Amino acid sequence: MQVEPLEITDVKIITPKKFGDHRGFFSETYNRDAFEAAGLDLAFVQDNHSFSAPKGTLRGLHFQTPPHGQDKLLRVIRGAIFDVAVDIRKGSPSYGKWVGRVISAEEWNQILVPVGFAHGFCTIEENTEVLYKVTDIYAPDCEGGLTWNDPAIGIDWPLDGDPILSAKDEAYQPFAEFDSPFTYEA
Repeated sequence: MQVEPLEITDVKIITPKKFGDHRGFFSETYNRDAFEAAGLDLAFVQDNHSFSAPKGTLRGLHFQTPPHGQDKLLRVIRGAIFDVAVDIRKGSPSYGKWVGRVISAEEWNQILVPVGFAHGFCTIEENTEVLYKVTDIYAPDCEGGLTWNDPAIGIDWPLDGDPILSAKDEAYQPFAEFDSPFTYEA
């Protein structure tokens, strides 16, 4: 397993080893001991699976507030996404900044988005399936989000035209109106 910190170092790209032969391949996509050895001590409690048929589907920017904040380990099993994490931890040197990467079935990479980040992705291929593990249960009363296209954040989404959004994602607040419950701990 390879772990690569991004420009905001708390967000990481993880690439599991993949062993192939004439039959196909085998990959250990998560191993608690290997994660702990890499300094990633996470207790996942729920697995989620999303499917987006059309290219240009955008999901986000989502987070859960304390006491149900979630670390997310996300991978794509079919297709590809542009995945984004926005730092929403008060006091962080990267507060309000974002990082993004292509996560795809072909590249066999994963992204680890920690608690204190708003998260979203847009599909860059049709029929994309995303699996992700989270460290806390879904808690609707702690659910929150930010506007996907807020100019204060300035995400450069790889979209051809308008994205396909849910009504909930269209209604999220701009960053300037957001009072973050997350605090940066150096």
